[in-house]
Amino acid sequence: MTGTQEKLPRLAVLGATGLVGSRVLAEIAGRGWPVTALVRHPEKVPALPGVTAVGVDARNPAALAAALGDVDVLISAYNPGWGEPEIRAIMNDAYAAIITAAKAARVRVIAVGGAGSLEVAPGVQVLDSPEFPAAYRPGAEGARDVLATLRGESGLDWTFLSPPAMIAPGVRTGKYRTGGDQLLFAADGQSRISLEDLAVALVDEAVARAFPERRFTVVAVD
Repeated sequence: MTGTQEKLPRLAVLGATGLVGSRVLAEIAGRGWPVTALVRHPEKVPALPGVTAVGVDARNPAALAAALGDVDVLISAYNPGWGEPEIRAIMNDAYAAIITAAKAARVRVIAVGGAGSLEVAPGVQVLDSPEFPAAYRPGAEGARDVLATLRGESGLDWTFLSPPAMIAPGVRTGKYRTGGDQLLFAADGQSRISLEDLAVALVDEAVARAFPERRFTVVAVD
C-alpha cells in the first residue's frame, strides 16, 4: 500500500514493545510514516525513524485520552501477557478504559484479539473445542469479551482483528488473505501467518478502513 503523507491518518500503537505491537511499530516506521508508541516504559521503545514514544498506562482513560490528542487511528496490541493469571479481568478493565479514551479523543480503534472466537463450524468457535489449550483459555475468553464489548458499542469507530491459530516471527511477504468470522487456512492446511505479515494487515487496515465496525481475520499466502 502506498500513500502520501497528506492522506495518511495519524497513527498510534498501544503496546508497542510487545510481540505484535513491536512488529506494527516497525512496519509503520519502515513505510516512512510517523507514529506514536504508547507504552508504560518509553525507554524500551526502539529508536526508529519517525517514532515518538509516550509513556502512558492503558488502564488510565484520562491519561490515554490526552495521549491520543493528535491521533486518528489507535492500533491496540494491548496484552498483559498470556501467563498472567488474571488476564481476562485485566483485558476487560483495560479495554473499558481504552474505549472511554478513544471516545473522548474521537479516535478510531483497531484492536488485536485472538483466534479463539473464530468459527470452525456454524456456531462453533475454536474456543469451544475440547482440544483448546487450557493455559490459553483465560486470554482467549478475554479477547472474546472485548469483541463482544466492541460490537455492543455506539459512538465508537472500531475494527477487531483475529489472527489465525498460529502466529510466530517469520518473513514479511506483504501478502495475506482476509476473511470474516471463520478460521482461515493457508494452502498447506495450517491456520497461520507471520507476525510481520500480521502487522502489514493491521497497518493496511488503518489506512484502507475496509472493515469498519466489524471483525476480520487473515491468513498467510505463500
